[in-house]
Amino acid sequence: MRILALIILLFLVVPGCDKEKQPQIPYVYVNLQLYPNSLDYIPQGGFIYVNAGFRGIVIYRFLSDQFSVYERCCPYDPEKPGAVITVDPSGTTCTDSVCMSKFILYDGTPYGGPSPYTLMQYRWNYDGEVLYIYN
Repeated sequence: MRILALIILLFLVVPGCDKEKQPQIPYVYVNLQLYPNSLDYIPQGGFIYVNAGFRGIVIYRFLSDQFSVYERCCPYDPEKPGAVITVDPSGTTCTDSVCMSKFILYDGTPYGGPSPYTLMQYRWNYDGEVLYIYN
């Protein structure tokens, strides 16, 4: 009888422990080819913005053959008009223009502001000449 009461109690309590669901950034198909060593030059430790994705893409080159590619839409409130991620003067962090959440460009980790969510990353592949970005 006690086991039955415990099982019923668990079924009543567990649904109430639902964690807040992360807001979803609208899906936009991305399939880009960039040449970071030529016209699309991105220096090591530098970044560029690309007009693609939902609100744009920021590409950060932290080593000659290593990149981080993020959606510029803040994951905290993606439907907020005018909210866009911009790289800070340090060149290693970025900030959302509306909620002021801060993120580390190396891995997209939040470190300040209200957002507990990491930046949305795009997949990439680099063959030494062409940087392929896709989702």
